[in-house]
Amino acid sequence: MEEEQEKENEERKESEQEERTRKKTIAEHGEDEKRVDEKMKNEHEELKEDEEEKEGLIGRVKEYMKKKIEEEEEEGRYRLLLLPILFILKGSPVTADPPNVIIMLMDDMGWGDLGWNGEPSRETPNIDRLAAEGLTVPHMYTAAPLCSPSRASLLTGRLPIRNGFYSDNTHGMNAYTPQEIVGGIPDEEVLLPEALAARNYTSGLIGKWHLGHRDQYLPLKHGFHSWFGAPNCHFGPYSGITTPNIPVFRDDHMLGRYYKDFAIDKNKGVSNMTELFIQEAVEFIERESSKGPFFLFWTPDSIHAPTYSSPHVRGTSRRGRYGDAVKETDAGVGAIVEALRTQGVDNNTLIFFSSDNGAALVSKEDGGSNGPFLCGKQTTFEGGMRAPGIFWWPGVIPAGSVSYQVMTHMDLFSTVAQIAGAEIPSDRIIDGLPLYNSLVHPELEILRPVFLYRGDRLMAVRKGSYKMHLWTFSTPTDELARGINFCPGEEIPNLTTPIPTNHTGQPILFNIEVDPGEKYPLSRFTQEYSKQVTELQQVVSDHEAQLVPGEPMLNWCDNAVM
Repeated sequence: MEEEQEKENEERKESEQEERTRKKTIAEHGEDEKRVDEKMKNEHEELKEDEEEKEGLIGRVKEYMKKKIEEEEEEGRYRLLLLPILFILKGSPVTADPPNVIIMLMDDMGWGDLGWNGEPSRETPNIDRLAAEGLTVPHMYTAAPLCSPSRASLLTGRLPIRNGFYSDNTHGMNAYTPQEIVGGIPDEEVLLPEALAARNYTSGLIGKWHLGHRDQYLPLKHGFHSWFGAPNCHFGPYSGITTPNIPVFRDDHMLGRYYKDFAIDKNKGVSNMTELFIQEAVEFIERESSKGPFFLFWTPDSIHAPTYSSPHVRGTSRRGRYGDAVKETDAGVGAIVEALRTQGVDNNTLIFFSSDNGAALVSKEDGGSNGPFLCGKQTTFEGGMRAPGIFWWPGVIPAGSVSYQVMTHMDLFSTVAQIAGAEIPSDRIIDGLPLYNSLVHPELEILRPVFLYRGDRLMAVRKGSYKMHLWTFSTPTDELARGINFCPGEEIPNLTTPIPTNHTGQPILFNIEVDPGEKYPLSRFTQEYSKQVTELQQVVSDHEAQLVPGEPMLNWCDNAVM
């Protein structure tokens, strides 16, 4: 009854407003009353027709989208045709002047390390400003819970199980690219800079690579035009007799090595490497801004233990050495944005800020915070694979906006290619979705699955609000015995299991939006559990039915290749 009364009141108000307008028009223009009535009636009919046409178009688009999504899910394929249909309403993002793109990928930074996400010391003002001026994505996932496979997936738009960045030596174990690794990113994979080359982008990498250190795997062989940084993390110092220190490159030439030629005081946590990475980024922007579109992949690694910062930053954070490293990285974000503004290209530059995985809780006080999420790096719990997600593009992305779209780093490949007008490979499955419209219209959401792998084993899947664990595994028992713990102080029976534990017969289910800390599994005796598990099991079945694993590239280590 109340709704009907409200509707009647609204209709009465509209009728009264129309009558006032009619009388005003007659009084002001002295027009014939009949002519005024006829004119207003015609205008009303035209508005009504326009509105009906618009609603009909929107309705047809929604029906088409619903049908496409259902068809894709039934066939187990999550193709790139889900979003572009929405451009019927908005228009294509491709322009004759493609935007510059900067991806800032931190190393082991946790979701809870940003002031924007509630870090108590509030020591990331530049990153927080990026969030305030852009769009934040609270549900941003990496494609793996550690460095190398995560980076490989971001640059290829494909799960590690597809692009080969995994090992099957031991089922369900993580693998990465240490100095003695023989493999690296396969030539058959198309990396983002290679896709952008057709649109005349100049691509530069500044910082850590981690997709293989042998000549055929280095950045300039995979689409980048320039590189300053290292193929691996700044581990060391080593003796140089049996194990060399990590090399530092300029393009395809080695300049020297960490500790020996590029100083790092591991005991004091002091090095000027981040300062060099900031300077290189600013100079890249100054050099390339006037030439055409550029892609900058900025990957400083000082936040990865052993952490370091420049002498003038050391000791300035309330959070110790780790906080010093975060503060200096934050200053780098500010310097890069300022360089864009100085060159006058800020309004034509898309920035994405994130981390390659969750914080490494194993590093204790020399590591970061994953906020409310369970566990950390190396695990497929939320703390291992939920990362900061910030998009910034002044004048295009609404400032201060939030998208609740569930995204992964793999979406960067498809979304950047979509924005740049670059071709997306059609001869392989691309796991990333083109989500340009979710950036400019944050209210849009697509219900899509995210598959969480540890090595070659599918551990969990999330779709919508629900996350289903098929397997659980935290820290191996032998590492726990040595004081290594990926979930310190967060052990939950039957969940943070120290051995791989199979739950496929009776999956563990969480409503991850209600319970982001994965503390309260839903009872298997409820209708909610039965309904969601049945749907998610079908998603997993479809995914596995069309899965063709790539050749594992991280199976073989040999000291001879160091």
